[in-house]
Amino acid sequence: MIGYITLGTNDMSQATAFYDQLFSEIGAVRVFDKEAFVAWGRGKQSPAFGVIKPFDEQAATVGNGVMIALPLASRESVDAIHAKALALGGINEGDPGLRQGGFYCGYFRDLDGNKLNFFCQN
Repeated sequence: MIGYITLGTNDMSQATAFYDQLFSEIGAVRVFDKEAFVAWGRGKQSPAFGVIKPFDEQAATVGNGVMIALPLASRESVDAIHAKALALGGINEGDPGLRQGGFYCGYFRDLDGNKLNFFCQN
């Protein structure tokens, strides 16, 4: 159902460096690369994740209550990507661990303050 999502950024070079390194850990590559919009995915038929300079040319801001959740195959992969995000300068918003109903996840904020969650259910 999801084609792609975007998060606003105020520093495109910083955001793309962060996500290039982070997404390389899970096999995602740039699938769209323009000056004001860069997106990563696992192919043209898969959902994509992008960072964008706001169209209205105002500052990008973090939405209160907004979070992007991305699925992974295993608890080990959740642990690894969460650790990578923090090593790249992300802020911990919840250590990886088991939550309700077999939901295993780890939360962090990227360099622009956007909240993300990588998770698996197994």
